[in-house]
Amino acid sequence: MPRELITMACTECKSRNYTSTRNKKAQGSERLELRKFCPKCGKHIAHRETK
Repeated sequence: MPRELITMACTECKSRNYTSTRNKKAQGSERLELRKFCPKCGKHIAHRETK
């Protein structure tokens, strides 16, 4: 399977709120970072890929 499941964690409160997929064969190996809504913080905050 060419895609892997990743977990997204809030950069402020560190709670793991979202899951997503990414391409295993992508050239860059940097961590994915997206702006998503954190229900614990109650606002839109950057969420970063965790292990």
